[in-house]
Amino acid sequence: MPDIGYLASRLGNPRTIIDVLVVSVIIYWLLWVAQGTRATQLIRGIVIFLVLLLIIGSTLGLTTLNWLLAQTWPALIVAIPVIFQPEIRRALEQLGHSVALVPHFAPNKEDEGQERMVDELVRAAAQLARHRYGALIVIERDTGLQEYVERGVPIDAYLTRQLLINIFYPNSPLHDAAVIIRGDRIVAASVVLPLTDNISATGQLGTRHRAAIGVTEQSDALAVVVSEETGQIAVAHNGRLIRNLDQDRLRRVLRSLLRLDGSPIGPANGRLHFPPRTWSELFNREPAARRETEPTKTT
Repeated sequence: MPDIGYLASRLGNPRTIIDVLVVSVIIYWLLWVAQGTRATQLIRGIVIFLVLLLIIGSTLGLTTLNWLLAQTWPALIVAIPVIFQPEIRRALEQLGHSVALVPHFAPNKEDEGQERMVDELVRAAAQLARHRYGALIVIERDTGLQEYVERGVPIDAYLTRQLLINIFYPNSPLHDAAVIIRGDRIVAASVVLPLTDNISATGQLGTRHRAAIGVTEQSDALAVVVSEETGQIAVAHNGRLIRNLDQDRLRRVLRSLLRLDGSPIGPANGRLHFPPRTWSELFNREPAARRETEPTKTT
């Protein structure tokens, strides 16, 4: 049993407390990144499996099993990066996307173009929703999406709502797959995106929604989805889906996520921003009373 006096003396050292806090924050951050992904089930399964083996080996005194478990720990150093490669990549990308620690107050010259882009996109999404034209529109941010752009049909045109509506008009040559927006220009259409593997969160969603979640899991992009079946509008961000949006709320969500109204936390794009009143609504799911499940065949 640990010596209480020894533990008290160690905890009295400020360096020890800082050490414990740093490790706790790192573990919490890793668990937060893994939340809602397949890594959660994998971690739970691995922990349960190893605990059961330890209990069996120690209780029954199984020498060979105990030796095998002792040799397993070094192997985990190699196995963990292999097993959790997507989650580790996502965590490192999020760390790279982190805002600067020191705020700057220089004006952002791209705001005007972003404002116009949001306005055109919101109007187009509202009209597409009224006509129930399925659409998937991806907004590129810091992480480049050139690898996906090269898979689609190059457009490189000034973004207008008329052009977006024309692209997603049913049975038009470019209506299937996604459109990628860079700045205030449409760079490509008919772009094939990766589908999310998080089946637990997308069991009732169709291909467009799964592709929207998939591209936002692998980048910091935003994806606006219009359901062909229900006409509902949703926004995907950071692997999560904000659903049941009308035109006004879509505008507020996009402006907040793109940091056009001083709402996101932390300094970004050369300015200091503050949390909005409804920030929790942007990243949490809709209440059960308002949540509507789309048909499985939604595309």
